[in-house]
Amino acid sequence: MLLGKVMGTLVSTQKEEKLRGLTFFILEKLDMQGRPTGAFVVAADSVGAGVGEVVIYAAGSSARYTAATEGRPADATIVGIVDTWDLDGSVQYQKGAED
Repeated sequence: MLLGKVMGTLVSTQKEEKLRGLTFFILEKLDMQGRPTGAFVVAADSVGAGVGEVVIYAAGSSARYTAATEGRPADATIVGIVDTWDLDGSVQYQKGAED
């Protein structure tokens, strides 16, 4: 699994039938210190994430192992909303904390 920040929404009115009903977000990938990497990915949402939230997402074939994406052509799926994470006892991110 990978870390990302939801930067915006993606709307597609014309799409593969199996993708209908999914919500898509644009994620900016984060490094382990929570810094943006400058790389982006489009991900289907399976947990009700929103713009501005830090999330964990699955990529590749693992992205299709959720109830929302099973049997669908998803390559990235948001699977969790991050509350906090730390490295070596140092908090790297805390939801709701000021930057």
